[in-house]
Amino acid sequence: MATETATRTPGPTRQLRVRSALRLRQVAAGWHRPALSAVIALGAADLVLLALGRLDLALYTSGGGLCALYAHGLPYAARARTLGWVVLSMTASVAIALTTAASTDSTVVRVAVAALLAAVHKMLCDATRIGPPANLIPTFIAASCVFVPQRLADVPAHLALTLAAGAFAWLVCMAPALLRPQGPQRHAVARALEAAAGQGAPAARAATAAAAWRTVLLVPARSTAAVADRGRLELLLIRAGSGTAEPGQLRLWAGALRSRGPLPDLSPTGAETAELADLDAVPGAGTGAGVERSPSGGHLHRRAPLAPGTDGRVPLLRALRPGSPLLTIGARVALGCALAGWASMELGVGRPYWAVVTAASVFQANTVLSWNRALNRVLGNVIGLVLFAVLLPLTGLGAAVLVLAALACQFATEATISRGYWLASVFVTPMSLLMVQFAQAQPAGELIADRALDTVVGAAVGLACCFLITDRHVSDRAERALAAVAATRAEAARLLDAPARQVDRYELGWARDRLTNALVELREAADTAGGEWRQRTLPEDRISAAEQRSHPVLAELSRRLDPALRGLPTAA
Repeated sequence: MATETATRTPGPTRQLRVRSALRLRQVAAGWHRPALSAVIALGAADLVLLALGRLDLALYTSGGGLCALYAHGLPYAARARTLGWVVLSMTASVAIALTTAASTDSTVVRVAVAALLAAVHKMLCDATRIGPPANLIPTFIAASCVFVPQRLADVPAHLALTLAAGAFAWLVCMAPALLRPQGPQRHAVARALEAAAGQGAPAARAATAAAAWRTVLLVPARSTAAVADRGRLELLLIRAGSGTAEPGQLRLWAGALRSRGPLPDLSPTGAETAELADLDAVPGAGTGAGVERSPSGGHLHRRAPLAPGTDGRVPLLRALRPGSPLLTIGARVALGCALAGWASMELGVGRPYWAVVTAASVFQANTVLSWNRALNRVLGNVIGLVLFAVLLPLTGLGAAVLVLAALACQFATEATISRGYWLASVFVTPMSLLMVQFAQAQPAGELIADRALDTVVGAAVGLACCFLITDRHVSDRAERALAAVAATRAEAARLLDAPARQVDRYELGWARDRLTNALVELREAADTAGGEWRQRTLPEDRISAAEQRSHPVLAELSRRLDPALRGLPTAA
C-alpha cells in the first residue's frame, strides 16, 4: 500500500508531448446541431441589426445568440431548464461587464474585473458540468464588454438585446422537440451502441456510455409510455455494456434509434424473465401512474443521478464549499488572467481582453491538459491570423458580406471543434477579428499584431500559473473517491442479496444512482490526478479493480429495475 501512495514525482506524471496534443480525432456525431443552432441564432440577430443599420450592437446580441451552443446532449425537459440558466447567467455577466465599462476608465480595474469573471465562469461551469463550450463563451463575451465604450444610461437597453437574443436562442434549441421529442436520448444511446461495437479505446467507450446513461436518466418518466420507452433505452445500454450482443446487432439497434421508427423492443434474457414475477407488484404499474414516489414526493429510481447543470442547486453549493478543488482552479484562473491582461497592457496592446481570454482558455483540469490547450491555442491562432489576412478583402465588400463571413467561420468552428481545438481556433480567430470590424473598421495590421502578441502572452502566463499553482490534494480526492466506490458497492450488494420482496424498488434505484455517481467521480479524480504536477503516484491497480468489480453490480441493479418496465403498456 505504501509503495502505491507515498512516492512523489518531481514533474508531471505524464510526459508533456507535442504530437499527441495536436493529433486530430474523428469528427463527433451530431456536430451539426449546435453549429446550425448558433448560426441561426446569431444570423437572425445580425440580419436584423444590419437592416436597422446598427451592426455596432452585434456584441450584445452575440452574447445571447451564442447560448445556442449549449445543452444539445440533454433531453428537452432538462435542456429547457439548462438553457434558461445559461441565458440568465450570460445576461448577468454582461451586466457586470457593462457596468464596469461605464463606471471606470482604468484598464487595471477592467482587467481585474474580467479576470474575476473568468474565474467565476470557470468554477461554475466545472461545478455544473455544463459541457462544451463551457466557460470560454461567457468569458469571451464578458471580457469584450468590459472594454467596450459604454454609458450607464445605455446599459439597460444593451442588456435587453442580450436577453432577447438569448430567448430566441432558447427557442431555436427547443424547436426540434416538435419533430423528434425523443431525439437527444435516442442519439446518445445510438452513440454508445456504436462505440461498444467499435474498436476504440476502452476509456473512450466508457465515456460515451457514461454520457448516454446521464442523458437517459434525465428523461422525465411522467407517464406509463415514457417509463416504458425509457426502460427500453436503458436495456439497450445494459446489453451494450454487458458485451453479450454482437457488434452487428449493436449497429442495427443504433440505426433503428437514429431513424424515426419505434424503439427496438428487446426480449429479456432468461435470468431477466425469471425476475419479472418478483417485480410484478410495482406501485402504479396497473394504474397508469407509471412511476413510484419517494417519501419526499419526488421520483424514485427514475430520478437521475447527480447531473449538475440541469438542476444543480445543491451539487453547486457542495462543489464550491471551502476546501473544494474548484477554489484552487478559480485562483489559477483569476491570477493568470489578471497577470496576462496587465502584461498585455504594459506591452502597449490596445485590447488586453484577448490576453485574458487566451489565459482563461488554457486552464484545464490538470497541468498536462493545460499544456495541450496552450499548444493548441497558439498554433490555431497563428494559422487563424493567416486566414484573416486572406479574408481581408471581404471587409471592403460591405457589411452583409462581413456578417456572412463571420457566420461561416462560426459554423466551421463547430464543425471542427470535435476534431481538435487547434483546428477550431483557426476559424475562431478570424471570426472574432471580423466581429471587431462590425462596429468600426480597424487597421488590419494593428489587429493582427495585437492578437498575435496577446495570444503568446496569455498562453505563456496562463501555463506558468498552472505549473506554479497546483492542487496538491488531488491525489487525496482520488483516494476518497476510491473509498466511496467501495462503500456504495457494498451497500448495493447488500440490497441485491436481500430477498426481492423486502427491498423497495426506489432503494435499488437510489443505490444505482449513487454507485453511478461514485464511479464517475472516481474516474474524473483519477484522470485529473494523473496529469497534475507534483502528485503522489496513483494506485492504478486498485482503481481499475474497483471499476471492474463495480460494473457487474451496476448492471445487476439495472436488471432488477428495468425488465419490469417492458411489461408496462405503451401509449395507445
